[in-house]
Amino acid sequence: MGGRIVVGVDGSAASVAALAWAGRHAAATGGSVEVVTVWERDPYAAAPPMGAPGIPAGIPVASAEVDAAVAEEARDAALFAVTEAGLDELGVPVQLREMQGHPAPVLVEISRDADLVVVGPSGHGAFVGMLLGSVASHLITHAHCPVVVVRGGD
Repeated sequence: MGGRIVVGVDGSAASVAALAWAGRHAAATGGSVEVVTVWERDPYAAAPPMGAPGIPAGIPVASAEVDAAVAEEARDAALFAVTEAGLDELGVPVQLREMQGHPAPVLVEISRDADLVVVGPSGHGAFVGMLLGSVASHLITHAHCPVVVVRGGD
């Protein structure tokens, strides 16, 4: 059985709960876990304010250094999630992957060669927490493999 289980992690408690579920599933089935963090460049970071002649001091400019720093933060968040989810104790193979883009289409693309994609729902608070997040909803309707949405971590 086994297979490659892709887990979208964004640092939220819900994504850590999804990662813990995926780790237990991988341990039970002989699978592996790929922890994916997706970061998106701020499209306005390099744009000067309306009417300004150039980019004023203090406004971050999108650059390779900024991208590298954000990717490193994403990797750190993934490592923290792996520890919080207890994957170290389960002994399952874990791979970390940071990608640039919007999470929904990136995870759909990764699902092409995955056996399962696991995510947590989004939302904060009692009522909003009952709503399925846009990334989870997009995955359910567009992924190329089964999708599990794990409630928890609220």
